Amino acid sequence: MTGRSGAGTVIVGAGHAGVQLADTLRTGGYPDRVVLLDAQDTAPYQRPPLSKEYLAPDGAPEPVPLRGERFYSDHGIELRPGARVRAIDRAARAVLLDDGTAVDYATLVLATGAEPRRPPVPGATLPGVHGPVTLADARALRAALPGARSAVVVGAGFIGLEFAAVARAHGVEVTVLEAAERPMARVLSPTMSDYFAGAHTRMGTELRMGEALASIEEDRGRAVAAVGATGRRYPADLVLMGVGVAPRVALAREAGLRVCDGVAVDTRLRTSDPSILAIGDCATFPAPWQGGEWVRLESVQNATDQARHAAGTLLGVEEPYTEPPWFWSIQGEHRLQIAGVPRAGDEHVILGDPERGRFSVLGFRGGVLGAVESVNRPADHAAARRVFRHGLSLTPERAGEPGFDLKSYAARASVPG
Repeated sequence: MTGRSGAGTVIVGAGHAGVQLADTLRTGGYPDRVVLLDAQDTAPYQRPPLSKEYLAPDGAPEPVPLRGERFYSDHGIELRPGARVRAIDRAARAVLLDDGTAVDYATLVLATGAEPRRPPVPGATLPGVHGPVTLADARALRAALPGARSAVVVGAGFIGLEFAAVARAHGVEVTVLEAAERPMARVLSPTMSDYFAGAHTRMGTELRMGEALASIEEDRGRAVAAVGATGRRYPADLVLMGVGVAPRVALAREAGLRVCDGVAVDTRLRTSDPSILAIGDCATFPAPWQGGEWVRLESVQNATDQARHAAGTLLGVEEPYTEPPWFWSIQGEHRLQIAGVPRAGDEHVILGDPERGRFSVLGFRGGVLGAVESVNRPADHAAARRVFRHGLSLTPERAGEPGFDLKSYAARASVPG
């Protein structure tokens, strides 16, 4: 084995979590070596715009970089694009690369993210069937959209509906196939879900709820249609698989680390091996705002917040990770923001007017605020995050009072009295 070098912190994955961790370590005064390994050959870039702004008719020709070109060298961070890790040797405290070299570590951090799920149906890997995650995927979609007349989106989640809105802006006829009975059902209240169903219908998108994908039809080696479980055929010049992602846990599992959905970590983000941490989309952690329930989150906010917290852990700040989650999605003219995690069975209070496209849905469980979904009401979203951060007590009765304003409530309640 060749190529070994001095130990320090080695980070596997240069997405939002990995880059933020390297940044926070250096700005926090971490003195040892920082190595950032990334399987992709490009400089680290922002992921959320790839399904939205980057694909728009007037989108920028290149993705937005996560940091400037000189950032890594200026901060003593060894960025290695194209470095593919094939195994972790825990006994030797080294990661093994596919070129036969190894990199020693004192601490290893897995920021491996997630990869798109592919339904196990005939034709799922045909040319013309696209995934939603990497820059290569986005470049292929960007090249295909101007010449496409029709598109089928499989899955009515965030990414699928973001893409549907962009495709409609290109003038493409779009059909969305979704096995559930309403869009974004896993993450939204029925009220907010119904609102977005109406919004996409008004954009001209055909939503086929309760229609699972059965197969992709081929002609001359390319995808030409999606076939639903009902047997109906949906012609398509391109197909986007937007059925969610799965955490990249193969390295952790093969190394003998505990895995439960994602790589299991404690409240300090350490895995079952104290010298290895995991952060971001690949990590499952005990969430205090869910009563200690194991949770895995797919969001930039969680990735960067966990990165900052992991840096603190490595710098000797032994505090539990308690940051409440928040999410966003831009679908056409509709900006959705969520603070907390909506759950089935929540009691709901609506603020604002859904008919005007500016409202929030407050979800309570057991009389305690658990989530706030807002569309085109950024002040409510900011207030909700303040309520969760300060642990403020808001009841459904108080929220339902005439004239209740979440922004004013959060401002008054968070001021020490």
